Amino acid sequence: MTPRITLLFILLAFQLAAQPVSLKNAVILVSPSIPSPMRTTAPQMLVEEIAKRTNSSLKLAQAWPTGSSATIALALSSDKAVAGKPVPSRTGTDLAEQKPEGFRIVTEGATLWIIGADARGILFGSGWLLRNLKMDGKRLELAGPVDVATSPAYPIRGHQLGYRTTANSYDAWTVAQFEQYYRDLAVFGTNAIEGIPFHEEEKASPHFKIPAAQMQVRLSELCQKYDLDYWVWTPAEFELTDEAKRKAEIEKHEAFYQSCPRLDHIFFPGGDPGDNHPREVMAFLKDLQGRLVKYHPKAKVWISLQGFSTEQIDYFYKYLEQNKPTWLQGVVSGPSSPPMAETRFRLPKNYQHREYPDLTHNVRCEFPVERWDQAYTLTLGREAINPRPFFFAGIHGKYAPFTDGFVSYSDGCHDDINKITWSQRAWDPARSVNEILADYGRFFFGWPLATEVADGIAALENNWQGPLAQNGGVEATFSFWKTLETAHPELKNNWRWQMLVLRAYYDTYTRRRLIYEQGLEKTANALLAQATETGIENTLNLALATEEKADKERISVDLRKRIETLCADLYASIGLQTSVPKYKAKNYERGCLLDFVDYPLNNRWWLADEFKKIRAMKTPKEQVERMHVIGNWETPGVGSFYDDVSSGGNSPRVKTISEDATDIAWWDNGSSRARLSTQTFQNDPALDYDNLDPGARYIIRVAGSGDALLRVDGYRLKPLIYNKAPETFKEWIVPLSLTQDGRISVTFDEPEESHLNWRQHSKISDVWLLKQ
Repeated sequence: MTPRITLLFILLAFQLAAQPVSLKNAVILVSPSIPSPMRTTAPQMLVEEIAKRTNSSLKLAQAWPTGSSATIALALSSDKAVAGKPVPSRTGTDLAEQKPEGFRIVTEGATLWIIGADARGILFGSGWLLRNLKMDGKRLELAGPVDVATSPAYPIRGHQLGYRTTANSYDAWTVAQFEQYYRDLAVFGTNAIEGIPFHEEEKASPHFKIPAAQMQVRLSELCQKYDLDYWVWTPAEFELTDEAKRKAEIEKHEAFYQSCPRLDHIFFPGGDPGDNHPREVMAFLKDLQGRLVKYHPKAKVWISLQGFSTEQIDYFYKYLEQNKPTWLQGVVSGPSSPPMAETRFRLPKNYQHREYPDLTHNVRCEFPVERWDQAYTLTLGREAINPRPFFFAGIHGKYAPFTDGFVSYSDGCHDDINKITWSQRAWDPARSVNEILADYGRFFFGWPLATEVADGIAALENNWQGPLAQNGGVEATFSFWKTLETAHPELKNNWRWQMLVLRAYYDTYTRRRLIYEQGLEKTANALLAQATETGIENTLNLALATEEKADKERISVDLRKRIETLCADLYASIGLQTSVPKYKAKNYERGCLLDFVDYPLNNRWWLADEFKKIRAMKTPKEQVERMHVIGNWETPGVGSFYDDVSSGGNSPRVKTISEDATDIAWWDNGSSRARLSTQTFQNDPALDYDNLDPGARYIIRVAGSGDALLRVDGYRLKPLIYNKAPETFKEWIVPLSLTQDGRISVTFDEPEESHLNWRQHSKISDVWLLKQ
């Protein structure tokens, strides 16, 4: 045989081997050894999810079909044969399909085998198949041949789905919607769901489809059906030393335990909420565990150390050392917990350690968007649609090695992509985020869109990087999603699609408004900076009228209209509450982006209030001086510097950030009339200056509220002016000896204010270095 003919044979063999496996007319054959209810649940999931995408329904079979008909066979790795046909097996001692929850997918002629180590292996193997199938009206196929075996890296992979009024969408869901979401999460490797049975039980949501007590039982039933662990989060928001309340709480717990067909874990947060010493908490949990195992003998009890003082943390570990409680399963680490590495180090090895990551919030939280642009913080708020897959993949990689897994904190479907990312990375920490997003696009939107959706989601995450006005990628992302939206009208009722399209519109509308409104302010400031004692009233009127063009001569009205339509669509499709008055959200901080879509991105509200004060001043000289201060606020002149401390692109010299983004204010339900720079601040920022004039005298000016204990190059300076009221000034003279090298570092000591809530702490919002 000539080399040319040999090559042709090789190519032909390769092409035949790479032929896709067609399952269009397949039957599903299920091993009787698969435990119930998974014996029914997994094939039902396959049949229903395939039918949605292909308009054809696969049939179940009791025996192997004759001829060459395709078959999807579900079996356990312990099975020798199914209906007389041997189950493919491998030799070895470290096989994924023999590890808990592991599975193997292998093609053998016209048969596709899903071989699970256990019931969950069957579930997750079925999920893998659904994620990887090409499904549409003409095809149902898998790129073949296939031989894939995998098992999860972390045993706990869950998400909290609280049916309570605090949630921005879950409280509007039916049982059927919860089941679909459970199924969707299971397809991507989730094995646990956490409910909230008691918190806010006295506050029935106007969106509830059935009473909360009934829904908790139904959620437990769904976990039973899909073999998912059912966790419940149960804080004590009263003093456990109150015997009457303690007794009533234990009885309430017991009644709930008895009502649940499945219950695996009780998670008691030490704080957030709650304020009890661990001496009371541990005794309480021991009593609860005694009631729990009466109805669920294998159920476990967990505690978090959130909000515990050093003394309380030490007490807890001493308690473990002295009592060695076998009724306690482990510790949960969440916001305001001790560091995770420290917890794993101090926790005896026989106790598990679970993370409680906040995937749902953008600011004032555990994992905020770093240096988030002020325009977003003031309009999108705390619970916006927030796909952050690359960021959260990094967070998972940083903390997961100290844990046995996670159950995330979530208050709505807006963080859906973050949940999927965590579930997949907990299954395989090395899995590419792009692959995860491609699976997301393929399963939820159709296989032709896999790559485009992955790119589009990554682009939306990048929309939040850096100063918004400088991020030209926002317009490119909008164009990308607008093209997809136009090309795929069949997805218009898909809530995941609606969320991504809404973000593309909202980001672009906000950026265009920001550029437009800041341009108006620049013009108004120039008028104020040039004001004289003649024509004061005309200057004030003209400056305010210039800024208020943002209300009277709006831009991108078509985008604004589409945003409102998409919010209505999302409320109809998935119960997402983007407005308090319109969609009855619990409060304005819970993702109510529609209520802030037109919130001022210049200072027109603040100016209107300031101009009233100026008009009330006694002399024209005072009036003009204040007008000049306002007009030159952000432009102090050549050789001088200004920083809006926590406003991203307007704080180039600020080196510090707030780790939890509590420097992003939320005053007056988000409708503050304060100056925009006042609404972002730090308590003790650090700034570096260089290229200073060694022969010049400099003054440092600070605006904020409360104290500002300033140091320059480590030296504490005494102030010339020290006003503590909001938006008033403090000033210090910088000694010439400190500027001789052309640079200085400015820091602030943090005042002792531990007795105050963080909202009452001293704040620094604006810093000037003024060359005299």
